[in-house]
This record gives sequence, C-alpha cells and structure tokens, in this order.
Amino acid sequence: MKRIVILGAGGQAREVRWILEDLNRVSATYHFLGYVVSDLSKLGERDSRSEVLGDYGWLREHRGEIDALTLGIGSPQGRLKVAGDLEPEFGSVYWPALIHPSAVFDPKSCRFAHGALVCPGVVATVNIEFQPHAMANFGCTIGHESSLGRGCVVMPGANISGGVVLEEGCMVGTGAQVLQYRRVGRAASVGAGAVVTKDVPPGETVVGIPAKPLKK
Repeated sequence: MKRIVILGAGGQAREVRWILEDLNRVSATYHFLGYVVSDLSKLGERDSRSEVLGDYGWLREHRGEIDALTLGIGSPQGRLKVAGDLEPEFGSVYWPALIHPSAVFDPKSCRFAHGALVCPGVVATVNIEFQPHAMANFGCTIGHESSLGRGCVVMPGANISGGVVLEEGCMVGTGAQVLQYRRVGRAASVGAGAVVTKDVPPGETVVGIPAKPLKK
C-alpha cells in the first residue's frame, strides 16, 4: 500500500481521508499516515490536531517513509500555494489523482492530471480535462469537452455545461451554473447559486442571476 499524507487538517482534509477509505474498500491502495500543515501555530479547534504529524519539516525528515501526498484544502488559493511550495521537492509522481468510486465519467476520453480530486457523486461526461490539482466537489456535474484548470475548484452541486473553460485558480460556488462554452478566467470566483451567461474576466467575482460583477 502507498503511504500517503494529507496536506491540511480541517474539514476538507477529513473528507479526503474518507475518500481514501472508500477507495481502499474497492482496492487496498493507500495507508494513511496523518495530516501535515504549513504552520502548526495556526491549527484551530476544528482541525484534527491529534493526527497532525507536523509541518513541512516533518515531510522532509521523513521523505523516505512517504509514497504519496494529496491536498486536503478546499480553496483554489490554498491548493495552488501548497502545491507550489512542495512540488519542487516532491514531483508529480507523489501526487495521485484521486477519483471516488461513485464518480461517473468516460474513462476512455477523460484525462486526470496529477493531484486532481474527484469527490463522491460527481458526474463528468466525455473529453473532460482535469489539470493538476483541479477539484470537483461533491455532486457537481461537468459537461463534455470542458477543462478544469490547475488548482480550480468546482463546489458542491454546481453544474458546468459543455465546452466550458475554467482557468487556473478559479472557483465556481455551491449550486452555481456555468452555461455552455463560457470561460471563467484565472483566479475568478462565481458566487453560490449564480448563473454564468457570459465569460468572467480574470480575477472578477460575479454573483446573481444572471451573474454580474460584485459591487465593491
């Protein structure tokens, strides 16, 4: 079994641990070692403190005992930051794509780069690209020929229509809808329940039906 460490120690990290357990029920693949965080001083009451092994220093000291790493972080910014910190030392072979057994997709045409995470209940169809560390959260749907950029996150219950491009580090909020062939720019955010009918520029936050820029 591959000895795996989850990066992060909060709720998302615990959900990733559950996904690992479900994967092991199908085929014994991963041995969970524990959680690692970037800064021990920032651990909160809701974090799994008793199972935290240490910080990045622990990873370096115990590198020979680790076979795999995965992100237990739900925000695009956090996913990109931690991956960027550690990938120079721990290359792509350390970061498996994790796909929950309940996810539905065409295995012949969908592509999953290292570090991609597909959660329970996701429905993806055909010719979908998951770039490194992209995340499809619980119960979302992703249409044909769509692309999820590096570190982007699709939140629970969101619906991504066909031919959509989600650029690096963007986020589509819970229950949001992105209509066909739209593009959500780099580091942009789509608010919960919004309906995207036009392209979203990089760095923009849009909300509402139809989605419009958030007034500052």
